[in-house]
Formats: sequence, structure tokens, C-alpha cells
Amino acid sequence: MFKKTIALLFLAAAFSCGSDENNEYVPVGMYPNVEAAFGSNVDLTNLANYANQTVPPYITKSNVGTNTITDKGATLGRVLFYDKNLSSNNTISCSSCHQQANAFSDLAVSSSGVNGNTGRHSMRLVNNRFANEAKFFWNERAVNLETQTTMPIKDHGEMGFSGTDGDEPFSGLITKLSEIGYYKELFKFVYGSEEITENKIQLALAQFIKSIQSFDSKYDAGRALAANDGQPFTNFTPQENQGKNLFLAPPVFDATGNRTAGGLGCAGCHAAPEFDIDPNSRNNGIIGNISGLGIDIANTRAPSLRDLVKVNGETNGPMMHTGVITTLQAAIGHYGTINLAPGNTNLDPRLRPNGFSQQLHLTAPEVNAVIAFLRTLSGTNVYVDRKWSDPFLD
Repeated sequence: MFKKTIALLFLAAAFSCGSDENNEYVPVGMYPNVEAAFGSNVDLTNLANYANQTVPPYITKSNVGTNTITDKGATLGRVLFYDKNLSSNNTISCSSCHQQANAFSDLAVSSSGVNGNTGRHSMRLVNNRFANEAKFFWNERAVNLETQTTMPIKDHGEMGFSGTDGDEPFSGLITKLSEIGYYKELFKFVYGSEEITENKIQLALAQFIKSIQSFDSKYDAGRALAANDGQPFTNFTPQENQGKNLFLAPPVFDATGNRTAGGLGCAGCHAAPEFDIDPNSRNNGIIGNISGLGIDIANTRAPSLRDLVKVNGETNGPMMHTGVITTLQAAIGHYGTINLAPGNTNLDPRLRPNGFSQQLHLTAPEVNAVIAFLRTLSGTNVYVDRKWSDPFLD
């Protein structure tokens, strides 16, 4: 009888435990507030895989820095990313402007904040860690992603913890989150303490955002079978291979900036296979403001061209910092004839060959081929993967 009792106690103990990312046992029921708030959407005994996702061997760039992705940290980051409590009036979250259904961008030209709209279009977040450029925002004002994550929260217009214009300071958010039961449990789970700090918020949010990746495109399937990007991809149509060649090959210009041979030179700023922005890029010829007032020539960053559109060609929102371009055809056309606008002292030299406005003299077949190629850069998983989805949804 004694041995039977001991055996039953042992089994009960075994079935009351789960495993965390380090294979440590975590007693079930230790996180009642997390379970009540999220149900099965956040299971701290069976964490989603953020830290060890498959990355193709031809992807060699990384700006992950010292804040490496952990399953625990990214799980907390996911909750923070989707939580409207991070705004002053509980109406806006990071995901309000960066929506999974749109490759973590926004269909609106200017996203809504708690006290108005954003001044620039919301940038897609896909594959942000696979880049040479480590700075963030269109004008690169954030030195890294960790710094960037809390800047919208501190913005009066966006999330409203600015400490100015009648807003509470960021410390007010810390107090607010510290009183929420699931954050007490989550911060202790990740950091070993219930204490919430701005740095801990930044680390977790950045880990979640860094984890958002997309490598299941038609391009990736072809690149896996090729020795390099210059080879024809066996899974591509002739039009897609033509578009790839035009994208990769530099143009040949005459003395006055007219293209006479070669490709379009897109890869000069958006190099394969990551298709991120060259850190040395300057203004791309679009100098307007969403407000329509004055000019804005400081925008030198851009998101990866991956998932620029969905596989079916549907756009993931308007393009450029002003949202002024709404189709791939218009985006390619913009670079076909660059306007040397008065006041644009920051135009990228690659767009003014020999000091003249770039004139690519695009043909309709060339435009269609590049569009076909750009569509091959889109995958499907990023839009539906549960680990990047809203944990607050029923």
C-alpha cells in the first residue's frame, strides 16, 4: 500500500509538469493569469520555436546583435506586440500599424495613433534581422531595433506615453503593466523577476520582431537548387528568369543618363538573396510628406523587398514612406525616370548617372518581367504562422 501511494504521488507530480525551452520542468497551473488571459494561445509549458527556425544556407547576413532570440523572450515580446495596454488609451498596439495579414505593414497610408496619424507609412517588418542595415525607421533615427521598439510608445501621436502634451511619461506605462497579472507572471518567467523595465520591454519586443522571417517563396525554392543567383532558376518561368536578370544586372548609361544596355540595377540597393536595403543608400527620389507640406529628403532606409506583395499579387499596403505608390508597376516606373527635384540634396548617386536624371527607357515586357520576379519573393507562412499571431484573439 505504501509503495502504491508513492507511485501515485510520483505520477501526479510527473503529469503536473511541462517543459520550457531549456527542458526544465514547469509546474502546470503556475501561471493562472497567463492561462486565463490567453488560454492555449500562450502555453508556457510548450513554447513556440522562435530561436531555432530554419534559415537557408545562402542567407549570411544578420544584424541580430547581442540580443539573441530566445523562445521565452519572443513569447513575451509577442504579448507586448499585440497588447493595446501599451497605449495611453488602450486602443493601439504595435500590431495596429504592423499587421500580420499584410506582412506586418498597414493598408492605410498613415496609421492611426492615439492622438492623430503617423507621419510616415508603416514599414513591413519581415526579415528585418537579415540585413546589413541595423538602424530603423525610414530616416534611420533609431540606432538599433531595441531602441526603436519603445520610440512609438513614447510618441504623443502614436501610443501616447511621451511625458509631454498632457501625456503620462513612460514610467506610467511601467506602473500600468506592473499591475497586470499576466505580466507579473511573464516577466518572472522570462527574467526571473516580476520587475518591469524599459530595457526588458525592448529586449522582448525586439526578439519577437527579429523572429519574423519569410523563406518559403518561389524564389527560395529556386535559389536552393542553384549555385548562385546569376544562374537560371529551374522552377522559374522564362519571364521570371528574365525579370531576375534585369533586377540583378547593372544598367549601362550614356553620358547624359540614358540607359543603352544592361539591366535595371535594382540589386545595387536591394541585393539578393536578402533583398534588404544597402546601408549606404540615400534618398530614392521621393521627397514628399504625407501631410503634403514641404519636402522630406532624410528617408534612406527601406524594408526588405520580400513579401512586397502577396503570392497572388495583392499589395501589402502602399509603398514608400509616403504611401504614394500602390502598384509594382508604379514602383518600377518611378525608377524608370528619376526626377532631379529642386531641394533634394540627398539623392542617391546611383540614380543620377553622370550627374543626369536616370532614364531607364523601360519597355512593357521588361516591366512585366520584373513584376513577375518580384512576386516570386513572396511566401505564405508569414501570414498564417500562429507564433506571430494575436494571442488575445479567442
